[in-house]
Amino acid sequence: MRKIIVLTIIFITFGFTTTQKPEAYDVGEWFKFRIHYGFINAGYATLEVKEATKNNKKVYHAVGKGYTTGMSRFFFKVDDTYESYFDKQTNKPYQFVRKIDEGGYTKNQEGFFNQDANKVLVKDYKNKKEKTFPVSENVQDILSTFYYLRNHPNIDKLKPGESIIVDMFFDDETYKFKLKYLGKEDLSTKFGTVPAMIFRPLVQSGRVFKEEESLTVWISDDENKIPLRIKASLAVGSLKADLDGFKGLKNPFMIKVKK
Repeated sequence: MRKIIVLTIIFITFGFTTTQKPEAYDVGEWFKFRIHYGFINAGYATLEVKEATKNNKKVYHAVGKGYTTGMSRFFFKVDDTYESYFDKQTNKPYQFVRKIDEGGYTKNQEGFFNQDANKVLVKDYKNKKEKTFPVSENVQDILSTFYYLRNHPNIDKLKPGESIIVDMFFDDETYKFKLKYLGKEDLSTKFGTVPAMIFRPLVQSGRVFKEEESLTVWISDDENKIPLRIKASLAVGSLKADLDGFKGLKNPFMIKVKK
């Protein structure tokens, strides 16, 4: 369940190396997602883009939060906060924050990237320790990955079956996060029928997902690249997250038929 929440945040919270100024989003963007476990309303997640200053430079400050509600909270309490500070031009992360409580499993960490030296200093406040890890060039953290992918210069040029690979630092390791483009379809949403692109991440063995093809992601086929729906098959049941609210979009939201 923990890893499902993490990967859901990545796509709630979706988006290759590019030096272009981001075009899919800007300061003020905000999303809210409703999360279902089967027929149960399990919780909500939000994503917001703010602005901050790092090293005397204006940067993006993304904040992702996820939490369970109602009976789901009684059986499995989740209160997660993920933050990322990343460069407005290159999307390279400067710092990440991870504060989570998932059914009693807790973490309280901050990571500080030295992109020139290809290192990240992780401070573990819960266990009162810190350690420096080597990372690959152009590595992303879990939240900056979402925004990084949305602005990839070739995202609209992919053909069905082609994949995108991103180096992502998470849980003291750098992972190859691979996405396979499946195609397009018109998706029925709360807001109407929306043209969507469909992606499927390839997940490493040992994760919560029972197989590589257990997670599917729909994003808007427009300049915003909004995550519209995430659906995951679990060992028991399935999890689905749908876009429930939004504001501050940089570009017009393409809706074919409005409700």
